[in-house]
Amino acid sequence: MPTLSEDLAFRGLISQMTEPRDELIRRLDQGGLTVYIGFDPTADSLHLGSLLQQVTLRRFQLAGHRPISLAGGGTGLIGDPGGKSDERNLLTKEVLEEYLVGIRAQLATILDLEPAPGADFDTSALLLNNAEWLGNISAIDFMRDVGKHFTVNQMIAKESVRSRIERPEQGISYTEFSYMLLQAYDYLHLHRAHGCDLQIGGSDQWGNITMGIDLIRRVCADEVFGLTTPLLLKPDGTKYGKSESGTLWLDPTRTSPFALYQHLFNSEDAAVGELLRYYTFLDQAEIEALDVETGERPHQRAAQRALARAVVALVHGEAEVAKCEEAAAALFSEEITSLSEEMLLAVTEDAPTTDIARSEIEVGVSLIEALERTGLVASRSEARRAIEGGGANVNNVRQNDIERVLKLDDLLHGRYLVLRKGRQDVHVIRAIT
Repeated sequence: MPTLSEDLAFRGLISQMTEPRDELIRRLDQGGLTVYIGFDPTADSLHLGSLLQQVTLRRFQLAGHRPISLAGGGTGLIGDPGGKSDERNLLTKEVLEEYLVGIRAQLATILDLEPAPGADFDTSALLLNNAEWLGNISAIDFMRDVGKHFTVNQMIAKESVRSRIERPEQGISYTEFSYMLLQAYDYLHLHRAHGCDLQIGGSDQWGNITMGIDLIRRVCADEVFGLTTPLLLKPDGTKYGKSESGTLWLDPTRTSPFALYQHLFNSEDAAVGELLRYYTFLDQAEIEALDVETGERPHQRAAQRALARAVVALVHGEAEVAKCEEAAAALFSEEITSLSEEMLLAVTEDAPTTDIARSEIEVGVSLIEALERTGLVASRSEARRAIEGGGANVNNVRQNDIERVLKLDDLLHGRYLVLRKGRQDVHVIRAIT
């Protein structure tokens, strides 16, 4: 069985490590570290991109370390300038607290909050909010106790600040300029209060992490560590976690489990190996076998299926995985009629929709006309050929009668009808009053 450092290296999860590397690797592999990752809530849910860091924390917990997931109830009121070309909109305390309520429940499904029975070291996760200490320190005390340890020269040398200063028309406010000091103070507080000796973050957090390490050395004369993971980027260079239809949220009311499953199942062959390493707990042999499978039989999409199953199970549970796979199969079978309205809408989410008056369907709309009106065919003659050739389906039932008329009885849940031409061209007709 690989050590934690070996596993992280295999998965490509190490971007930067503080010196001395040998000492950090030794601590990683022997267990007993308290390690934290911070995030500023910008919505009432985590998304697929932010899930990566929480999964990384889970790897540390399984290896015998204690994880702290730190929500930025204080720093979230300021906003990290890293990765942003413009000033962030400031959130109110009330909105931020609403966001934190939703996120806490998601974190509790990923990390174990109870100590393992019989363990020598308590690995139960802590879910903390930095508003608890940042909200109680005065500006004068903060400037004296923290600000005095850093020069402005140091701060403007950080990439997140320098990139903004080099754009004089935009610049950076003092508010965001001070963010790195607040994050450094977080590390100092967690080191003092919880014995935290390692901070993890994305590679864009390296500057902030090293500021915290410097502060602890100067205040406590203690040696602590930092480690970053690579930023997971899409081919267009943007951060992973969004689809064409928007952000992929972990909250099932914002992104359905089926939509999340389908997004992962549709991962490109060139990216799926990396995603399996980052997001799943499959062992090295299983992942390497899936790499081979992707290379030799890409059409079977075994790696994509394993990725989708693992992530949806982690976030939503095994029962949702079964529902997603049943729904995916139903999209192309007569079982579509048995889907709940919620799942029907989920499986047809990406399909175009045409509204037709309910009164018109009550009278009857010919299948030929419906195929043309929805744009599935270019002409009525093409519609006839599609029906005669067995390429037209109503609710996944093949139609051969060119005289077929769509009626109210064809509507699923009294409102929807799924029209399909061939295997891939799906269109939803929605009855409206």
